[in-house]
Amino acid sequence: MIRKLLTIAALALAFTAAQAQPYPTKPIRMIVPFPPGGGTDILSRLVANKLTESSKWTVVPDNRAGAGGTIGIAEAVRAAPTGYDMVMGQKDNMVVAPWLYKNLSYDPTKDLVAVAHVAYTPVVIVTRSDSKFKTLADVVAAARAAPDSITYGSPGNGTTIHLAGEIFKSAANIKMRHVPYKGSNAAMMDVLAGNVDLMVSSLPSAMSQIQGGKLRPLAVTSARRSSSLPDVPTVAELGYKGFDVSTWYGLFMPAGTPKEIVTTVNAEVNRLLATPEMKAAIIAQGAEPQAMTPQELQTLLKADYLKWKGIVQASGATIE
Repeated sequence: MIRKLLTIAALALAFTAAQAQPYPTKPIRMIVPFPPGGGTDILSRLVANKLTESSKWTVVPDNRAGAGGTIGIAEAVRAAPTGYDMVMGQKDNMVVAPWLYKNLSYDPTKDLVAVAHVAYTPVVIVTRSDSKFKTLADVVAAARAAPDSITYGSPGNGTTIHLAGEIFKSAANIKMRHVPYKGSNAAMMDVLAGNVDLMVSSLPSAMSQIQGGKLRPLAVTSARRSSSLPDVPTVAELGYKGFDVSTWYGLFMPAGTPKEIVTTVNAEVNRLLATPEMKAAIIAQGAEPQAMTPQELQTLLKADYLKWKGIVQASGATIE
């Protein structure tokens, strides 16, 4: 009888193993917390498409925009931790928003698990190619001559990009009027139409218009020049020493997602980032590819989370 029971158990285990299939067994949803056409959307679709091509997975982008990217993050937090929902997070919704929004429903350091870092990018200050502003110094001079006469657009209140503009205003001791939009595309249309004087933008959002000759980049806000725009000076080079505002993009899943799935997705994304084709595609969008382990991305998240608490508090900005 014992031998029979052991045989049955062995057959059951063999049947279970035969039925088990490697992850993933169905499409993976990639939540994009901003509207189509912006920097986050561009990089998200690039990663989703390349993962689908190279790994034979089905990764489906799902735009859930609004409230500075916080709606999309909250959607990911509510999802079941099965490995079939992930979100492209970045500084706006993962690091800055928790200190700006008084009633935010999530804590990014606890309610999500880091999966894979994708890229980082500077913020760029641009104007229309036929604008009277040829340099950043022209902007500063005009703003000092007529405070609040110059307008600048951003993808929305409370984004890293918005705060980059506010930090620059403070550093230059000038006054400009901020015009928030619901995403980069809307802001881009207005700066191209001449309805706002400047736009502060992620580089991926502005890159195609810069390459097309419709926008003039005045400066990038990172500590070093972008390899995509090597002739464009940094804000720090132009006399504002120590100025450094950039953003990063990374994939996150709901807390509780099995470690094995996180490891699998991380390995696939990192393998993809190591290919010359993917590196070139990301750089062409104005970003810099950078692979990390899940632990390294989690460390980056926590460090920036604490750093930007002080920056937001010093700015005095809050959003209900």
